Amino acid sequence: MDAKSVPNLATVENAAKHFANAGQTPGAIRCNVFKADSRLNSRGETIEGNGLAAHGAIIRRGRRVLIDLDRYGAWLAGQTPEIKVAV
Repeated sequence: MDAKSVPNLATVENAAKHFANAGQTPGAIRCNVFKADSRLNSRGETIEGNGLAAHGAIIRRGRRVLIDLDRYGAWLAGQTPEIKVAV
């Protein structure tokens, strides 16, 4: 397995330590994860997500939420996600 294909994953707490200089606390990262997908408000109107889900930075395994540090960092920097096409 090539080292480039293995994602650099961290828990929310460890991701906050990694991005502490960017002002990311565990609460701020949880808020970003909560707002990653589009959702409905109380009137049934759609609230657009923040784009984090489109970057593929969130990995959920049961209750565990892992953050792909490389993709989260690209999202913080405002870079567009890479679309990988299976060949």
